[in-house]
Amino acid sequence: MGEFVDKMKGATNEAIGKTKVAVGKSTEHPEMVTKGLAQEAKGKAQSKIGTVKGKLGDRF
Repeated sequence: MGEFVDKMKGATNEAIGKTKVAVGKSTEHPEMVTKGLAQEAKGKAQSKIGTVKGKLGDRF
């Protein structure tokens, strides 16, 4: 179950991050762009953790 949850959280964070980047660019708000990029990176990491958990069988 941890694999699925991590992947879903990761996908959600990536989507929110991309939205923040787009809004930040369109409103010329560089701080929002930076926060969006960080949230995207967090989402990608969560997705990778989910993949690893899936391969290890949620043992960690």
